[in-house]
Amino acid sequence: MPPKIIKTDAQWCDQLTPEQYSVTRQAATEPPFSGEYDGCKDEGTYKCICCGEPLFTSDKKFDSGSGWPSFWEPTSKENVTEIEDRAHGMRRTEVVCATCEGHLGHVFPDGPQPTGLRYCINSVSIVLDRKG
Repeated sequence: MPPKIIKTDAQWCDQLTPEQYSVTRQAATEPPFSGEYDGCKDEGTYKCICCGEPLFTSDKKFDSGSGWPSFWEPTSKENVTEIEDRAHGMRRTEVVCATCEGHLGHVFPDGPQPTGLRYCINSVSIVLDRKG
């Protein structure tokens, strides 16, 4: 596992757009159906926008109809950290990058087999490294 990446808020602000900062560093959520990767069918690896850690691959992506890119499994369980989230009067599981602790989205138990999971991820928290 790579070493943790720790930066000040000022350093993150210099590196990220305001929307990327809001989502990844303050756990905001982009509006549904607004992200560039929601309907994306391109092949490749989705990496953390903050640190470049490989998080998800296109072969494990599916159209959940939720308005956010959805995956049934990360590249490795070690690359993401799951945290109990009780914000907004709900009980959910937040997903963050294990390397930089950037907020990615949430995971739900209503995805397809073989895992039955739906990693619902904000497009602005990831970047697609396209194959080819």
